[in-house]
Amino acid sequence: MKIVVCIKQVPDTKGGVKFNPDGTLNRAAMLTIMNPDDKAGLEAALRLKDKYGAEVTVITMGLPKAEDVLREAMAMGADKGILVTDRVLGGADTWATSQTLAGAIRNLEYDLIITGRQAIDGDTAQVGPQISEHLGIPVISYAQKIEVEDDSVIVERQFDDRYHVLKAKMPCLITALAELNEPRYMTPGGIFDANKAEITVWGRNDLVDVDDSNLGLKGSPTQIAKASDKVRKGAGEKVTLDPAESVDYIMNKLKEKHVI
Repeated sequence: MKIVVCIKQVPDTKGGVKFNPDGTLNRAAMLTIMNPDDKAGLEAALRLKDKYGAEVTVITMGLPKAEDVLREAMAMGADKGILVTDRVLGGADTWATSQTLAGAIRNLEYDLIITGRQAIDGDTAQVGPQISEHLGIPVISYAQKIEVEDDSVIVERQFDDRYHVLKAKMPCLITALAELNEPRYMTPGGIFDANKAEITVWGRNDLVDVDDSNLGLKGSPTQIAKASDKVRKGAGEKVTLDPAESVDYIMNKLKEKHVI
């Protein structure tokens, strides 16, 4: 079994968010982590490797420093790492990103593709399903449990307060929830091996069946009108009153603002 896991290096928002003049994230200036949903997807792939001897390839699109997240994945147990990076790919929205990743994946043999449900820097949940559409394979999203049976996968798909049980023949794509599992830690030996491992680097010319009009900022139909860090609120008005006075105070304030 060959599994491709799409992972993303995302900003660690605890360290603050920075923007470029065009409204896109200045990723080079921010601390980064592996996207949580992607990490759960990677752990699911590694468990299938433990059980069936699958080969796990991790792939990411990003700046050259995104190599770090690939080495983290390899230190956890992934077999190969592929970085897709090129200036012409910068500023991509979900459409251009999924086109890029699909173009890269067309170079690979795979039975199963696993992505995270969504990235914490965009929260769109679009890239995984879009990749499956570009590749013409089935997709099962919001996976909370994954099993393999012969040439098929059986997935519990989260749905409100219950779940669907869906079965699809491979090749197919699954998007994983962070709640799918508890990802393993990197091992000392894994870290040592990952630091020595060779990362495959691909650029624009390595993408298969992708038109230039669908790449990067120019190929992104989504345009950012305005972007800013979260607005910090002031301390507000503080008063000390007994319970009865507090009720009157709150009611008067609501009336002043025409809430009631």
